[in-house]
Amino acid sequence: MRSRANLTTEKKNPISESIDLKSTENILRIINSEDKCVADAVKKAIPQIRETVSYCVTALKNGNRIFYVGAGTSGRLGVLDASEIPPTFSAPSEWFTGIIAGGDKALKRSVEGAEDISENGIHDLKENGVSSGDIVIGISTSGAAVYVQSALTYSQQLGAKTSMIVCNSEPYYPVTVDSLIKVETGPEIITGSTRMKAGTATKLVLNMISTTTMIKLGKVYGNLMVDLMAVNEKLIDRGVRIITQLTKSDYETAREKLLEADKSVKKAIVMILKKCTHQKAELELENAGGFLSKVLKEI
Repeated sequence: MRSRANLTTEKKNPISESIDLKSTENILRIINSEDKCVADAVKKAIPQIRETVSYCVTALKNGNRIFYVGAGTSGRLGVLDASEIPPTFSAPSEWFTGIIAGGDKALKRSVEGAEDISENGIHDLKENGVSSGDIVIGISTSGAAVYVQSALTYSQQLGAKTSMIVCNSEPYYPVTVDSLIKVETGPEIITGSTRMKAGTATKLVLNMISTTTMIKLGKVYGNLMVDLMAVNEKLIDRGVRIITQLTKSDYETAREKLLEADKSVKKAIVMILKKCTHQKAELELENAGGFLSKVLKEI
């Protein structure tokens, strides 16, 4: 008989026995010690993460989209990662969409039972227009959220690629997806509190998926954020410093070109190094598929 008690994320952690009697420093050391295990657990899932990245890159190259679907902490982390892509990489807002059971109000307050309503998973994907060629990434620590399960089944029926992130050796409910990412984080410090190690692992995996996808689409040059959206003074300053590093220009010249290039770091770099107009730089990048490295190779 299937039982949630068999999930490793629901088991008691012997390392944190009597944690309520420990000093504050000892509590923190125990939590820190357990957190160190998370990166190693993620490392073991790299082959499946790589597979998911390949689906994401293909989807975006073909004009399709990426959806994260989750409930509770898993859903919030998906929405967070998706929302950070446009300002970080100047990516279209529709490329990554985070969907959480219970809707936006569930971002701030728990919507009890939202993960148990299977039809809502289908409804929410329909509302967001998921279609064939997209990739839907379900996020469920236990694999027991039927909201996520139904969303994945519906996506497959449409012809979308599917992936699922779980933090157990197997999902609670059997699932058929194109890529199953299993990150075994083990028992939590506070029994069943998967906002802790499982949440950390989920954040790491989502960072890996979205960041690597953006790198493979030319949104990074070297390890520099050349496609950032300079929407405030901090990011304008960062953009200017990137331009000075790559062009050896002085700060004021770099800032002037950045503003002339409508705050596009990439275009400003091309304008300086190729001594061309904003329009010419834009065309050069367009012909290179957005890859700054291809444009600079000619210099």
